[in-house]
Amino acid sequence: MNRDELDGKTEQVKGKIKQAAGDLTDNESLHKEGVADEAAGDVQEGFGRGRRKAGDAIKDIGDRLKG
Repeated sequence: MNRDELDGKTEQVKGKIKQAAGDLTDNESLHKEGVADEAAGDVQEGFGRGRRKAGDAIKDIGDRLKG
């Protein structure tokens, strides 16, 4: 897991917490902010996952060329 994946997961959790807090306090604005944070975390985690997979593929190609 790389930094983007970890930061994405953190944003997702933060978003879920904000959504729950917004629901408990009937604060629609806080709930919507949580939804946005969770969505941003999904995107960031996906970017990190893609970056990691690309790095792994490049490493595999390099390993094949070496030997």
